[in-house]
Amino acid sequence: MKRIWKWLFSILVLAIAVGGCAGYVLQYYHADKTALTALQSDENVAVSQTDYGWLFDGPSDTDAIIFYPGGKVEETAYAPLLRQLAENGMDAFLVKMPCRLAVLNQNKADKIFPQYDYANLYIGGHSLGGVCAANYASAHSKQFKGVILLAAYPTKQLPDTLKTVYIYGSEDGVLNMEKLELSKQYAKDADTYIISGGNHAQFGSYGNQKGDGTAAILAQEQINIAVQDIFKSIGLEISSQAA
Repeated sequence: MKRIWKWLFSILVLAIAVGGCAGYVLQYYHADKTALTALQSDENVAVSQTDYGWLFDGPSDTDAIIFYPGGKVEETAYAPLLRQLAENGMDAFLVKMPCRLAVLNQNKADKIFPQYDYANLYIGGHSLGGVCAANYASAHSKQFKGVILLAAYPTKQLPDTLKTVYIYGSEDGVLNMEKLELSKQYAKDADTYIISGGNHAQFGSYGNQKGDGTAAILAQEQINIAVQDIFKSIGLEISSQAA
């Protein structure tokens, strides 16, 4: 009888743990209407769903970025940002992560390399996605020209061959600033841009985020500035919408 009760107790504990995990991953930030609109193709950018996520294919044949979304954020929330990058000359691969957590498949960029050939390929991401993207770049540095970190930081050494860019908002209430400062030992020649009035969530289009500061600028303005900062840092010229 004791064995039966012990077995039942183990099953109960496991069920509670599984239920708790399921509840955790099912609670996430959803893409808003602005993001859904940005998923529509037009004469400037062809947007298509792929086996790895989404492709924003603009006029560039030479420059592109692989983008990892923030933790517990629907990946399509980053459509406005990536569409604007593509419009201006940097095609974008938006990676869909299992359970919306990049830590569960940090190497998913592996799916992209065999399918495309860009002279200048970058990797980046937002928040937890940016951390995972930087870690991937650390182990695959020969594949990339640089790392773009939106409210994120590396936790492993990045070689000097990679152009590293930090971009975050002055009102960000989520980003761990102490860890960001410590991380600069891993990217000693990184460029840093602080968006005045920007916060954590407005790099994506998913509404307010718990613990974040209140933005003093509109979401579209924050995206405009982020695109300008990215292009300025890597030496590309803005061609249209972000000017």
